[in-house]
Amino acid sequence: MTEPDFFDIGKVRNSVKDQLESLVAQMHNSGIFYSEAVREFKRRFIMNVLHQNKGNQCKAARELGMHRNTLSRTIAELKLEVRQFREGARRPVRSEKSLPVEKVDKKVVR
Repeated sequence: MTEPDFFDIGKVRNSVKDQLESLVAQMHNSGIFYSEAVREFKRRFIMNVLHQNKGNQCKAARELGMHRNTLSRTIAELKLEVRQFREGARRPVRSEKSLPVEKVDKKVVR
């Protein structure tokens, strides 16, 4: 008896391709121009990857298979606001960090 195949990458890719084909047909029939469709696809794709990586552009660029500078430039061109993905993972402001504890010299008493 074999285990059921829960995740077949070939089936998933075919399903995604079918969904994309349907979406492209709907967009074309709605009168959406190619340039607008490409821009929206880039925007959604990059936003999704940035969200998954909590706004970390280095990690997102790696997942997207592009250089971080290219991603940064594309984010600027698309006017994406990366801060929205970072809100929960922000470092505290320097003034809010706890102050370092002063070291006290320990003298040996004899």
